[in-house]
Amino acid sequence: MSPTMHRRRLAALTGLALLGLSACVPPPPVVAAYPPVPPLREEIRIAPPPQAERYVWQPGHWVWNGNGYSWNEGRWVLRPVTGVAWEHGRWAMERGGWVWVPPHWR
Repeated sequence: MSPTMHRRRLAALTGLALLGLSACVPPPPVVAAYPPVPPLREEIRIAPPPQAERYVWQPGHWVWNGNGYSWNEGRWVLRPVTGVAWEHGRWAMERGGWVWVPPHWR
């Protein structure tokens, strides 16, 4: 095989190898361009349920419904076990977009 033919084959194989490697690189994460979250609404807490020490108030929050934000009213949430604390859900800016961090017990 001539040196010219060898170089052409080597260049073609190198190109194919680079093309194959580029397919292994994951695309960058897609961050949805949601509009900023509206300010929280003021809520009046309704009277706590019986055995109030077993309940924690979960304040209202905005939820993205696909077209805009809708308001979820606050409510009383039953504590699963003694000694756990309620972490309120919140909207946070991450990687250039708004994400919902759901409420949970900790």
